[in-house]
Amino acid sequence: MPPAPPEFIRPSTADVERRLALAIRSIADHPKPGITFRDITTLLGDAEAFAAAVDAMAAPYGDDNIDLVVGVESRGFVLGAPVAYVLGAGFVPARKQGRLPAATISIAYALEYGEAVLEVHTDSITRGQRVLIVDDLLATGGTAAATIRLVEQLGGVVAALAFLVELIDLKGAEALGGHRHTSLITF
Repeated sequence: MPPAPPEFIRPSTADVERRLALAIRSIADHPKPGITFRDITTLLGDAEAFAAAVDAMAAPYGDDNIDLVVGVESRGFVLGAPVAYVLGAGFVPARKQGRLPAATISIAYALEYGEAVLEVHTDSITRGQRVLIVDDLLATGGTAAATIRLVEQLGGVVAALAFLVELIDLKGAEALGGHRHTSLITF
């Protein structure tokens, strides 16, 4: 009788987070002196890291009956669409102003360097649908807070928010209005 195959040992959450953090490139003094830019394109280009990130972002919400994932332009699309697939949910893009072809609602919000406007189609979320908002980065929280308001204006229920990276020193979680959120990597 051949020996039993070795048992698969699932990596711990800390191991996954450490592996993902190592897959992100840090660029000093970009876009200006004193800023360290966290470039996730290196993680996205690593098939194993990308798959691990998507699975880890979806995992906490597998039992939450998520109807829709709202991905925030543009890296929130890259992460949100596969998270929606894993959760068996639909996907809604929250886009920059003027990019969506049908009727939209919009919200203007402040950024650390100016102002921006996000939009979603008016028919993309119906009253009572449970929504997970996905983006690559939680920094000051302005974009996430604006997305929460868009979902709620259409009658959606924000179940939670999921981020790949959170810059904890910028205290963006304070802008989420008490909504539950997860971040895989913190800097």
